[in-house]
Amino acid sequence: MKKVSTSGGVTVIEEEQDIVYREAATHGAPTPTPEAAPAYYEWQREVTPTEVLLFRYSALTFNGHRIHYDKPYTTEVEAYPNLVVHGPMIATLLMGLASSHLSGKPIIEFTFKAVRPTFLGETLTVCGQPSTNGKIVELWAKDHEGWLTMSARAVLA
Repeated sequence: MKKVSTSGGVTVIEEEQDIVYREAATHGAPTPTPEAAPAYYEWQREVTPTEVLLFRYSALTFNGHRIHYDKPYTTEVEAYPNLVVHGPMIATLLMGLASSHLSGKPIIEFTFKAVRPTFLGETLTVCGQPSTNGKIVELWAKDHEGWLTMSARAVLA
């Protein structure tokens, strides 16, 4: 667990990461059955990631994994169809979507889970649905075919 504290020792952010990588893929191997993204949403935003965006996010986060910037490696070694969009970047887009619609309400907890990769050049849609009590926002991302790529939840103060 990582913590960010003030100079007075007050913890202001706690972060826990559970990172799971997929097994090595082989060309022609079957892919897992995708899950349809929810059809309802109150908010949405479309984003089409570019090579420059992936490169900049890699630089910002010190992420040197080649699947985000080296297309021959990504397609030939990792067997992906194109460069892979960073999961944390999608989470950042989801957090940004929520923040832009919350009229300054602070988010006190944010969790996310990537369930399907998103690839360079494919339109990604980030969506949000606030709860009726106004304390939770359900968030998700879907790919250009409508498949769920990430689910997330923001808890408000």
